[in-house]
Amino acid sequence: MGLGSSVVSSSTSPIRVRPDLYDESYSDEQYQEMMKLYEGTLQSIAEGEIVKSRVLRVTDTHVILDVGFKSEGAVPIEEFKDPKAIKPGDEVEVFLEDLENHEGAVVLSKKKADFMRVWEKIRQAYENDEPVEGTLVKKIKGGVVVDLMGVDAFLPGSQIALRRVPNIDELLGQTFKFKIIKLNKRRRNIVVSRRVILEAERAHKREHLMKELEVGQVRTGVVKNITDFGAFVDLGGVDGLLHITDMSYGRVSHPSEVVQLGQEITVKVLDIDWERERISLGLKQLQKYPWENVEEKYPVGARVQGKVVSITNYGAFVELEPGIEGLVHISEMSWTRNVKHPSKVVSIGETIEAVVLKVDPAEEKISLGMKQTEQDPWMVLPMKYPIGTRVTGKVRNLTSFGAFVEIEPGIDGLVHISDLSWTKRVQHPSEVVKKGDTVEVVILNIDPENKRISLGLKQATEDPWLKIAETYPVGTELVGRVVRFMDNGLVVDIGNDIEGFVPQSQAGLAPDQDLKRAVKEGQEVDVRVMEVDPVHHRMLLAVIAYRPAGSSDEGVKPSEEPGSGEEAASQKGDGSAEGAGGG
Repeated sequence: MGLGSSVVSSSTSPIRVRPDLYDESYSDEQYQEMMKLYEGTLQSIAEGEIVKSRVLRVTDTHVILDVGFKSEGAVPIEEFKDPKAIKPGDEVEVFLEDLENHEGAVVLSKKKADFMRVWEKIRQAYENDEPVEGTLVKKIKGGVVVDLMGVDAFLPGSQIALRRVPNIDELLGQTFKFKIIKLNKRRRNIVVSRRVILEAERAHKREHLMKELEVGQVRTGVVKNITDFGAFVDLGGVDGLLHITDMSYGRVSHPSEVVQLGQEITVKVLDIDWERERISLGLKQLQKYPWENVEEKYPVGARVQGKVVSITNYGAFVELEPGIEGLVHISEMSWTRNVKHPSKVVSIGETIEAVVLKVDPAEEKISLGMKQTEQDPWMVLPMKYPIGTRVTGKVRNLTSFGAFVEIEPGIDGLVHISDLSWTKRVQHPSEVVKKGDTVEVVILNIDPENKRISLGLKQATEDPWLKIAETYPVGTELVGRVVRFMDNGLVVDIGNDIEGFVPQSQAGLAPDQDLKRAVKEGQEVDVRVMEVDPVHHRMLLAVIAYRPAGSSDEGVKPSEEPGSGEEAASQKGDGSAEGAGGG
């Protein structure tokens, strides 16, 4: 009829005609008749109402609708829940926001129509605190979009469940009951909570569970959370803690080795504290106690195999079966090796063979020995090395009282300081041997029980004292060197590694003279042999003269003539007892 979009009709406004479109060729009666016919083709619609429309076509971005008005309306395609299902001819309810915007187009909204249609039900559910059903549609920042009676509601992440949900995607598409916790019609803002409903259900179940739960009961629950120290199990309204130590009699490194999230398990109630809201649960308490009849399963002396599960400074723990571990002490790892740390012998996860040494069921302890799986080499040593046997070994260590010599791998013997030299009075082993030296020694004694071997270095050579007595008869005058002071005399080196002892009474000094001040260490002296004792390995000397340092001339005469051999023998007293020469 040539009016296009210029005609606007509503139930509250008359038909208006733009003056520029008025055609004077029509009479007033004709024009009024024409307008009556045109007005019949228009719906009686008003802004702010929900109206029915018909789909004309669908584009990539909009759905074009006919609302029976002068122009078509367009709704963004994202306002439709299932855009692919929309086809021309479908009837759709929309909300009329504006009859004509600044571009002359009708403004429609599918979302607002959906919201208005269910608003009253939502409002009533909110005011009456009634639950409503909804479906989780998609995950967004901070929570999830829920389809609530055809409109979108927001479910915050903290309100999805009682605890944090690790994977929200697994819940999408599922339908649950929700409580509406916030409502704003103007902003079309609906916030819902599933947690509120779950907490109410939990409180109801808890009240019921408190009446029937008792210590010692066996219950079924679901693993709700796993931590480093245990797992929380939902018993049906109340959570109990299954501590890691109550999961198994065996060693558990982490609770996830025994239980999984969401797993249904059977547990035993160990303790209940309603005031602190704590329930202790046990899993191993439903298993057979492994230490029962352990002495029959693992008798002393039995050879066993097990896996090393832990290593400490003092030994290694070996799992013989789940729940039963034995300790191999560091001292029981090797007969011959000086083990500094168990990790030098075993490693975690290694399967080893051991012998049961001791069983203590009350303390749940088993002592194991690794070295006992082999013959004790110390027990065969007396047969392998009879006393008097000459062996070659390496000096492994020096102490103030002797030198340790390794005669075979892991087996050391001690050369006591008194067995280092026939003729020298040794003050420290380093005067005779050095660490790392290879020496020939003689087996003097073997004590297998205490793991001790006595060795002699000097015994590897012939005792020279019989020849010394012949070489240095009493009265022989010699030149020696002061090497050491004793409490009651001097030790003088006369050459050939032979040392003699000069008692203070034979030092040729005045009674009131201080021996250490009058004589210098290293000073040369003329001495006379007073006595040679081959049995006790000692030589007694008397000073004839002291030589000045750096002089080879005849030395200074002593202040007193030394006594005769008989006098020296009668005066040797304590000084003679300490002897000269080697020990």
